[in-house]
Amino acid sequence: MSKEEKKQSGVSIFGQSDYLVGADPIEEMFALNLGDFLTESLISEDLAKKISVKSNKKERLVNQLKELIDLYSSKNTLCVLDFDNKEEIAIYTSIAKSIVQMLEVEACKIFFEKEGQYILTGNSGKDNSEFKFSQEELVHNEIIENNEYIGIPIRNSITPIGAIEIKTSQKLEEDFLDVVLSIANLLGTTITLQRVIDQTHKEIDNEDSSEFELKKLRGDLTALIGDLCDYQQNFVESLATAVDRKGQYTVAHSRNSAKLARGICSKLGLNEKTTDLIYYAALLQNIGKITLPEKLFATNGKLSSEELNKIKNHTNIGVNLLMNINFLSEVVPYITYQTERVDGSGSPEGLKGQSIPLGSRIIAVSDAYCAMTSDRPYRKAMESEKALSVMKEEVGKKWDADVINALSQVVK
Repeated sequence: MSKEEKKQSGVSIFGQSDYLVGADPIEEMFALNLGDFLTESLISEDLAKKISVKSNKKERLVNQLKELIDLYSSKNTLCVLDFDNKEEIAIYTSIAKSIVQMLEVEACKIFFEKEGQYILTGNSGKDNSEFKFSQEELVHNEIIENNEYIGIPIRNSITPIGAIEIKTSQKLEEDFLDVVLSIANLLGTTITLQRVIDQTHKEIDNEDSSEFELKKLRGDLTALIGDLCDYQQNFVESLATAVDRKGQYTVAHSRNSAKLARGICSKLGLNEKTTDLIYYAALLQNIGKITLPEKLFATNGKLSSEELNKIKNHTNIGVNLLMNINFLSEVVPYITYQTERVDGSGSPEGLKGQSIPLGSRIIAVSDAYCAMTSDRPYRKAMESEKALSVMKEEVGKKWDADVINALSQVVK
């Protein structure tokens, strides 16, 4: 098969490369110490050439390190919430404000350790008081609660390098605390990764650097990247769980919807990469609800026009959040168009039929089915057979016929 034919048939860049040892992509992945956490979508033909055995060892190491630090620099990994300024204080202040909005707490501050002192780096308000917890408490606890304050360490491996401090007069649900914990883990890992990247830059520029030191840095980088990917996944899952809590779902709606979407993808014969993207889109499609007051979802009465608009606009809020979570940007189109309808009567663009991304059509169906078959504060769950019958009646109007057919095979 020619290289062009491989591309057309969907063979990965690894299999297309002329530079790989014995045309064995797995061997090359582990030669680079990448394990299973670096996705093929990040591997360019240029990188395949750089990691080939056609250059000397030190040159290959330098090329590998350059590629890694370019992919995983702070500009690509630190944007985890809704902020648009790259200055350090503005970044952490925006994260603190986002946490206040999501958790509906009174205040949030972010501190970082410097020469034995905890320095205020991000602040949701105007209170500039000192950190409320001790270094010893941070070392021995994952979450610290003291009267109206909660402290969550930001760790460099096992050593605290900072903390997120929350002020709240109400006890926080565990699901919401998990979101803050996942943010703390992301920040700690990203900051540590950036420090290793800075050290790597120095060693690359040092002509006297040894292969041993370069290999050690490569090992440190790849280990941290692996941790970062784990924490990113944890961040996604904790966000989805918190969204369900905010939305007053009595079951794990986001996870159930995502699992159903994966099943639909399987019935439609979609490839693994597309299925994974649709799974994450389904998991995060209601992410905008995380910024809305919980009371909006708990009422049995009629909502005001302002409250109704807030709920209707939650998808746009969610998309804005995801645009600032760099590692999730690929799912944005699926979520953006999930409210389109196949007859063209949906929003935001009035797309029709096949013009709507398939992922959007799938998660719209999975979300609707799971919502209909789940208990809500204002109604009981609908029986599966009844929900499927109702959705079949709307084929060609709201729903895609092929997707509904796949749904019926999954839930039968």
